[in-house]
Amino acid sequence: MPCEVKPRFVLLYGSQKGQAQSIAEGVAEVAEEHGLVAELSCLSHNEKYNLEKEKSPVVFIVSTTGDGEPPDNALRFVRRIKKKTLSTDHYKHLSYALLALGDTNYANFCNCGKTIERRLQELGAKQFYATGYADDGVGLEVVVDPWLDGLWKAIKGALSKMASDRTGYLKGEAGDSPQETPDSSIPDVQLNLLSIAERQNCESVRASVEPTKDTGVPHVELAASLTRSLPPLSESSLNVPALPPLYLDVSLQEVDSVERMDGLLNKDTLYEVSISRAVQLTRGDSVKMALLLELDISAYPTITHQPGDSFDVFCPNRGTEVEDMLRRLGLHEQRNHRVHISLRKDNKKRGAQVPPYIPQNISLLYLLTWCLEIRHVPKKAFLRALVEHTGDAVQRRRLQELCSKQGTADYNLYVRDPSLSVLELLSAFPSCMPPLSLLIEHLPKLQPRPYSAASSCLRHPGKLHFVFNVVEFPACSGRPAGRRGLCTGWLFDLINPVLVFPGKHCSNYSHYFKMLANGVAPFIGFLQQRQENPEATFGETWLFFGCRHRNQDYLFREELEDFESSGTLSHLKVSRCKYVQHNLLLHSQQITDILLKRNGCIFVCGDAKNMAKDVNDTLMDMIKTELQVDQLEAMKTLARLREEKRYLQDIWG
Repeated sequence: MPCEVKPRFVLLYGSQKGQAQSIAEGVAEVAEEHGLVAELSCLSHNEKYNLEKEKSPVVFIVSTTGDGEPPDNALRFVRRIKKKTLSTDHYKHLSYALLALGDTNYANFCNCGKTIERRLQELGAKQFYATGYADDGVGLEVVVDPWLDGLWKAIKGALSKMASDRTGYLKGEAGDSPQETPDSSIPDVQLNLLSIAERQNCESVRASVEPTKDTGVPHVELAASLTRSLPPLSESSLNVPALPPLYLDVSLQEVDSVERMDGLLNKDTLYEVSISRAVQLTRGDSVKMALLLELDISAYPTITHQPGDSFDVFCPNRGTEVEDMLRRLGLHEQRNHRVHISLRKDNKKRGAQVPPYIPQNISLLYLLTWCLEIRHVPKKAFLRALVEHTGDAVQRRRLQELCSKQGTADYNLYVRDPSLSVLELLSAFPSCMPPLSLLIEHLPKLQPRPYSAASSCLRHPGKLHFVFNVVEFPACSGRPAGRRGLCTGWLFDLINPVLVFPGKHCSNYSHYFKMLANGVAPFIGFLQQRQENPEATFGETWLFFGCRHRNQDYLFREELEDFESSGTLSHLKVSRCKYVQHNLLLHSQQITDILLKRNGCIFVCGDAKNMAKDVNDTLMDMIKTELQVDQLEAMKTLARLREEKRYLQDIWG
């Protein structure tokens, strides 16, 4: 009996930090369940696909990085399709669907996806399924989950239509062939409904029990939390993700002595430098603690930087958390064992590979300290995998709820929004005992943290300044005590004994222009650079700076006032009771004149969720008022400033 050939579609992804790739791999994994074959490729692997001749449906899943740029592995593809020499019917044969990932806290939301879609349509491609724009600011799954649900029927419909069109073309008339419904020969989506036979074991009560006034009988008040749910969720059948396939074999090998791992990090781009000075910029009971660190880079004369340039700080996972993770996994006694990772012989994961960022011949301690992001917020697929390693029925049911469609609100409230780490989740579910291989499969690479230079090398040769706020994560359900941010907490611990504390070390390496620092800090470097070039001619410079309390968080006050008195800074506008956008409005005519008539630039530095959005809205209002134009024209004007790199943002979430 001949083998049935399943219909195929092409699945392409562009991903910077792995989210788009993970979603694409998930689609490829479950395609077979829907009677389809997904040919998965990264957009950078153009030798594996050929859109110029592709006759099957094509699905794109792409993220956006930086200031609206494509991911590194999608950049060549975007450049290729933007060539002006391509004709308007270049992709007239192409049928596509697209899922774009972005974050509305940042400018140019889903810009890479929008760029690809616009260009595909300009080249004649036809869309067979509505584009999804997933927002990481509110939770990617809000859009991703329903988009994926509808994708399978859309692909089958596209396949049916394309087959019908081809048959009609061969017969000379499309109406000659019978129209087959999309679902007649290919099985439809099957929902994975879970039994709730154990529901009676899943109800629990809050610890506080108070007697009622009338009877004196204790009144039990139910409350939902990370580990417990309430009706209707606790009584619902659940739609959970498919179980991710296991693909790694991990073993631990005892060694005679502890091996040194100092040479494993990339010495070509990694520099170990000392902290020569540390200053607390905020005072008293300021809402945030801002610190300035001075790094001694004199040992590396090849390191050059301009004001505002970005560099990355490579920090380890917190030692106490690594020790806690080892104990939680039952592997503390094997902490110095060598880790050996290979692909399983029965591996069924498409494109599976041993994570390339994990070196060979490392200890388990090194793996958890330098390679894996153990503070990563677990995705739903990880929660689904943890279900299989959870012994207690109540805890197993709750993990099923948190990874289900019906439990999305609870997942956001108790896991995603408070940035709950894997370790914190495992602590809340003590009967869950995952193998080490599961963590390696699901935890991403430990990423360096980017910061902006806040000094000029002309003013401070051999030194590099940067400023940061110590990030605090408050206690919540699942986190009994608050904790500091990984990198800012590590830096704070280095300099905490005294504010001027030379001799401690941190590691950093030069990187692309990604800025993440206290708002005014990058501007200090620009002003220092200008002051050190007295012969040069510069345009006027304005600084709108916001601080809550003049005596607590007016950062660089003396230096800024010196810049103003010397003329390096033309105008210093400090907002205290009001926000910076209010001061902008007071000087609307001057600012719009600089931007629109004198080819000026504006740099916005601050938090993405509030300050940056408010300033953007204010600039829109200023342009509407000064130019007497409508909202659309004002948006186009701001977009043009962005394209010309004259409206730049240094913002963080």
